[in-house]
Formats: sequence, C-alpha cells, structure tokens
Amino acid sequence: MSLIVQKFGGTSVADAEKIRAAARRALRAQQQGAQVVMVVSAMGKQTDVLVDLAGQVCDDPPAREMDMLLSTGEQVSVALMAMAIHDLGGKAVSLTGAQMEIRTDSAHGKARIHSIGADRIRAHLDAGRIVIAAGFQGIDVDLNITTLGRGGSDTTAVALAAVLGAEACEIYTDVDGVFTTDPRIEPAARKMDCVSHDEMLELASLGAGVMHSRSIEFGKKFNVPIHVRNSGVFTDVPGTIIGPLSESADRAVSGAALTKNEAQLTVAGVPDKPGVSLALLESLAAANISVDMIVQNRGADSLADISFTVLDTDLPAARAATKKAAEMIGAREVRQGDPVSKVSVVGLGMASQPGVARRMFRALASAGINIHAITTSEIKVSCLVAREQGQEALRVVHREFELHIPPATVATIADSLAAAKEAKVADADAVIARLQGMEELRIDGCDLDTTQALLTLRNVPDKPGIAAEIFEAIAHRGVLVDLIVQSIGQDGLTTVGLTVPQNDIAESQKLVAEIAARFGGEVTAEPNVAILSVTGVGVRSHTGVGTRIFRALSGAGINVELIGTSEVKVSVVIAGEHAAKALTATEEAFADVIG
Repeated sequence: MSLIVQKFGGTSVADAEKIRAAARRALRAQQQGAQVVMVVSAMGKQTDVLVDLAGQVCDDPPAREMDMLLSTGEQVSVALMAMAIHDLGGKAVSLTGAQMEIRTDSAHGKARIHSIGADRIRAHLDAGRIVIAAGFQGIDVDLNITTLGRGGSDTTAVALAAVLGAEACEIYTDVDGVFTTDPRIEPAARKMDCVSHDEMLELASLGAGVMHSRSIEFGKKFNVPIHVRNSGVFTDVPGTIIGPLSESADRAVSGAALTKNEAQLTVAGVPDKPGVSLALLESLAAANISVDMIVQNRGADSLADISFTVLDTDLPAARAATKKAAEMIGAREVRQGDPVSKVSVVGLGMASQPGVARRMFRALASAGINIHAITTSEIKVSCLVAREQGQEALRVVHREFELHIPPATVATIADSLAAAKEAKVADADAVIARLQGMEELRIDGCDLDTTQALLTLRNVPDKPGIAAEIFEAIAHRGVLVDLIVQSIGQDGLTTVGLTVPQNDIAESQKLVAEIAARFGGEVTAEPNVAILSVTGVGVRSHTGVGTRIFRALSGAGINVELIGTSEVKVSVVIAGEHAAKALTATEEAFADVIG
C-alpha cells in the first residue's frame, strides 16, 4: 500500500471550513488506497497572536518558554483536524512532536531534527487511521519541547516522508505551485511543472516563499519528491513537483528570486594572512548566525576586506560578533553598509551554457541598476543591489531570460515522480543509517580545481555597467569565467576578482587591463591558483562549515585569497602551490561527515 504525507499550512487550516476541506482531501486519498499522514500548522495567524501575547507579558521571554507556548498552536490544529475526520466518518489520531519521538537538539526556536521514531506512526496507519502530526515541534534529550523555526512544518512533513518511505510529500498552500519568480512582484511569472531539488534549494534560500530550504534539504538527501499544490476547494491545478528533474535541460536559467531584507557588514583592513577568516566565522558561528553572501577579495598592501550579508533580523547579533572578531584579528574597522536586496538567477543549465552572468550584468546596467557585490556558483549568480531597486532588478532579470515563456521541451510531473521512484531503489540499510542523524551535516566531498588563474581588479568605479563591460569583453574572446566575486564598494570604488583557465590568463589580463586603464583601476594576475570546494546539502545553513574549512587551512598555514558561497558549496581560492596540502587538510577536517 502506498503512503503519502500531506502538509497543510496555516492559511489552509485558518478556520473550521478550511479544516473540514483539508480533512476531505485526506479521506479521499485514503479511500483511493493510500495510507495518509497529515502534517498541520497552527491556524492562520495563531503563532503571531501567541508571540504578541508573550510580548505583552514579558519584554524578553525565555527561549524555552517561547517554544512551550508556540507549540500549542499546532496542538489545537491537529486535535480539530482529527475531530473533523471523525465527523466525516473516518478514523484519525492526533500526535504531538513528542508522541512521534521527533528528537532534536536544544537550540530553542531553530532546533534541528536528529531522529524520528516511526513505530507508533506505522501502528496507527496499519490500524486504518489517518495520522495527524503536529508540525514545527519536537523534544530534546531532556524532554524539553523545541520548535524548528521558519518553515518548521514543511521540515516536519518532508522529514516524516523520508522516515516513512512515502511515495510523495504533498505541500498544500495558497498558491498553485512554484513559479519562475514571485508573481506578486512580476505578474508575468509562470508556474513550473517541475523544478529540481538543487534549483529549489538555491531558490528557497534566496527568498522564494513557497518552501523553506531546510525542507528541501531533506527532499534532496532522501530523494523525497515534494508536490506543491493549492489547497483551495475549487481548484484542481496539478501544482509543481520538486524532485530529481529540472523543468527543461535546454535552458540555462530556470528561475529568479529576491531576498528583500539583507544587511551588509564589511570587516576592512584585515591582515591578509592565514587564520583571519577563521576568527570571523568562528565568532559568527558561536552566535548561531548563518551568513548569506560572503566575499573576500585578494588583499592589497597585505590587507584585505571581508564582506558578508545576513538577514536584517540577525544584524544586531552579527554586528556584535563581528566587532569582537575584528578586535581579535587587528582589523581596521567594521562598516555597516546601506540596506540591500539580493537578486539571483538559478538553473542547472548554467553548468553547460556560459554567458549567464554577462547577460545578467548587462540587463541590470541597462536598467541603471548598480551591482554592489557578486557571487557565483555552477547553478547560481547573485548580485546585491540597493534595496529600493530590488524589485525592479528581479523584473529585469526575469525578462532578460524570458522566463515567462515555456521552454520547448518540458519534463512533466509524471516524469519527475517516475525518476524519483526509480532512484529509490537503494540500499535500505544505508538509508536507515542516514536517518538516524537527519539534519546532521553530510558532505558529498571536497574538490580541487588546479587549472585556474586569478585576475584581481582594484579601484574599479562602483557604478552600473562596469561588471557587464568586463565580462562582455572576456566572453567575446570565448574565455570561460569560473568564479566571480565583487566586493562591497567603499568611497565609490570596488574590487572584482575572477578566475579563468590558466591557458587564457595572458589574453584575459590584457583585455581587463585595457578596461581598467580607462577608469584608473589596476589589474594584478596570479597565473597559478587552485579552487578548493566543499559541496553538500545544507553547507550554508550549518554555521560550522566555513569554520571547519578555514580552521583546516589556517592550521596548514594556507592563506585564502577569494571566497565564494552558495547554498550547496563553499569555494575558496588559494595559491596553486598549496593545492595538494589544502585538499588533504580539508578532507581530514570533514572526514567524519563525508559520504
């Protein structure tokens, strides 16, 4: 008998009528022959109401007691849902996180799942009951109630689907599926039938509001197809499958996203030597702060700048942690930049179709939008822009890549479900072993590219069109740029670092120098560098990944010249002569989590 997990968010259970509608959906699935687990969020704005009540009682509520309070919202929902199913003639049982043995760490407010006990759930399913599971919550080793933070119910649902071996995890929400971008900002946004786990991981981390990145991490790790559907009573839109397949292999870009509320910090005048990045990241990790974009360009006069972004909500804690680290490493100052937004394009096709960054930079420049910082990966290009230009920047790149037009060849929902089912033929013992540490860090591997050279452009005017001009000139000569990092500007100037194949360094340096000369900039080249990358699901959301990398390199006496990050990869540029030693040190640092 097949098993499905259905998750209903707060807007889908906001009142009695919607609860009964969700109950009918679950009963219909059971009547069609499936065992059903429902994961339910708190009703409507109930969580906000509870947070407000806590604020009225106490200025600074203890984190443990906030978890105790907030978990009650889901308990109300699951009990009401079970009552509705009973009233409609079905059999159901409601279970809290503790009753499902969802074991987490003790990070109140953003706990991570360690394991889930499936025996009780399976017993109820085998008895013909629909299991109504409280989302968003678990218990730690001391039996304290914990909550999973943003997107916690999505995380609960996909985690249960992984543990139970579900055919799919259906996420019912108030939208029709996953769109090429936010339709509230760009009316021409188009619903996709399929999007890959890898693409959705990047899109979710970039602010696409349909799913939280942690739930996509589970889907990727355990090959769970996630079916996003509209919970409306009168809609039968097929939705979108987040699974192994991209919508189309023919397109370089599948979607665009905007993270509206980013704050930027720069540690200026950092000694350009081993260990300084480590001190900064250790301080941020100790404060449990996830860094979003982090860029470090090669230093001048033995000094470098390290810039990074965090969400606005994390800014006060991040600023305090950064100032502490800056004092330790002897940095000149810590600067807080103007409010920014991050616009990004994502697509599996970028790995085989060059020119995406160049097109994006030119489109933004033509719209008069200045780029404050750049990071890239194989399937993503991200640019920081002024916050007031963020929404226009998203519309510009969506139009540039014609995402409103369906691709010529499209993978269907059935194709993605079939591919996921085929991929599930795996070693059952290995899957069970991995489930014991569900949200623990797992690294796919450490990779080394020793074919690269590094160009650094300093004192480049921080204005629209500069990045586009640089990369158009290089692309015109057929040179493939791998890593691109543009630092956050200061005093109207910025620094751009890029890696190109070693065989192309002489021609690339000449081209870039001609451009830089027109603006009074300067270019330096290092013909032999290596790009060291650590790849794995959740490397950005696990705050200790960067710390491990930089501790390993610092211990080996290796300096970092350039940093680039994405949701699934952290890359650093180092001197080519240290490549083998750096790889060995990094593999040893991650030996316990590789595989």
